[in-house]
Amino acid sequence: MEKTMQHSLFILIGILTRTVTPHKRPHIIFIVADDLGWNDVGWINPDIYTPNLNQLAGKGVILNSSYAQPMCTPSRTAFMTGYYPFHTGLQHGVIYPDQPKYVPGNFTFLPQKLKKLGYATHMVGKWHLGFCNKIYTPTYRGFDSFFGSYSGAGDHYTHRQYKGYDFRWNNTVYKEAKGKYSTNLFAKYAVEVIEAHDPDKQPLFMYLAFKAVHTPLQVPKKYLKRYEHIENKDRRIYSGMVTAMDEAIGKIMTALREHEYMDNLLLVFTSDNGAASYISGSSWPLRGAKTTLWEGGTRVPGLVFSKTLLKKSQYVNNELVHAVDWFPTLLAAAGGKQPQGIDGINQWRVLQSGQKSARNEFIYNIDEVKGNAAIRMGDYKLIRGGSGRYNNWYRPRLQKDCDLVYHGSGIEMEDDAIKNRKSYIMRSLSEYATSFAEKTGMKSVWNSVTSWYKKMHCARMKEEERIEERKLMQPKIQLYNIKEDPLEQHNIAKGNYHIVQKLKRRLEMYEKTLVKAIEPPTNPKARPMYQNCTWSPGWC
Repeated sequence: MEKTMQHSLFILIGILTRTVTPHKRPHIIFIVADDLGWNDVGWINPDIYTPNLNQLAGKGVILNSSYAQPMCTPSRTAFMTGYYPFHTGLQHGVIYPDQPKYVPGNFTFLPQKLKKLGYATHMVGKWHLGFCNKIYTPTYRGFDSFFGSYSGAGDHYTHRQYKGYDFRWNNTVYKEAKGKYSTNLFAKYAVEVIEAHDPDKQPLFMYLAFKAVHTPLQVPKKYLKRYEHIENKDRRIYSGMVTAMDEAIGKIMTALREHEYMDNLLLVFTSDNGAASYISGSSWPLRGAKTTLWEGGTRVPGLVFSKTLLKKSQYVNNELVHAVDWFPTLLAAAGGKQPQGIDGINQWRVLQSGQKSARNEFIYNIDEVKGNAAIRMGDYKLIRGGSGRYNNWYRPRLQKDCDLVYHGSGIEMEDDAIKNRKSYIMRSLSEYATSFAEKTGMKSVWNSVTSWYKKMHCARMKEEERIEERKLMQPKIQLYNIKEDPLEQHNIAKGNYHIVQKLKRRLEMYEKTLVKAIEPPTNPKARPMYQNCTWSPGWC
């Protein structure tokens, strides 16, 4: 990082800490991975190399029933406000960079609450909660500093999305980020904040929202060596991105140890939604993927770590925790009071001591635009109107790019009928290509036909996937016992009329409180060509 940037940062934090008296409020590091699936961490899948996260999980508390929203913006809304997105109008989709969409200003963000308790508050990484007006950007919503991007995706090296540059330090375009890998940039800045802050004078809250492992799939080459055995290029890069993020977290933990934060530190790690299994991530063996109401789209890997603040540690916590709970839980850990009216429940004692959760139910989502919704009560999950597009069970994509990856009802094997069709297609095309080459005696023709065959094979396999997805058309009402059937294989709605009616009535009660989804049209004024080639506030 540039010396001028470091100097300015030291001055900023010095001003913030100069008059604060010592106290015992814990330092809080809240880390969010982007699109990280259930099967994409080392303590669940040993094929993924995450030694730092594994160590934190082993010494802390593994969250085995932790849930988020199916997509990015809704989850981040829940983290920062403690409200279900259907109470903020952000339940449908994500915020596009040219869309005047944001969390309404009447909602108080977590850092705003923590600042009143004396915290220094810093955000590093991906915002994705609206920026069309500066009042909706991080430094106007409770953060003392912001280092990262406003929008939801973008190149990890160029930091461009849709022809616009998107990287900020506070409210200023930070051009020095160009050519530098986002995960490494975020880790470096996080370490600098840790080094510049005095942990004895003021508690620190850092919200670290990595852009990894969201597309585009990019990672420095050194992280690919461990995964050379993976034939599928996308899965190989994706796995490297997970390991790069883990190494970044390791660097941050080293800084926290060296600067004496550990005796009063609380660290949380979670994902914003399930894996995009249709690209390269993996929520296996859970059903579905990102964007869906299935467990594979909403149940996320997570952990809580503290060297001193957990009365019970080194165990797996099976109590229900939802994204909306992090707001009141972290606030309670900091010594704050439970806010009135929010959807989140204070889970601090649950995580600290292993007590039973006060949460017995939660809403996966209510999306009146898509026409679907889901609720969990106890062990039962009711889905109304379908779960979304990706309805199957997806193994990690380890083979070549066009190999079939979805699975039928047996899960362990490809559906036999599909397998037979696949073999027939391959055999027929191969026989045709061989015969043609023998007749012509032309190697170039053989190569051309082979290339054509591969393209046709891949295209046909993708069509087979689409056919199978359509076969999985869902009934209007589905009921699953998640405790007995965590993979959602058996719809038990028939024969459980009273349970279905109970959950439907409860869901309908929540629907009466729904705020209509905010879906404004895109605004041409937002385009980078009018904003000095950057994504910038000031057009709404």
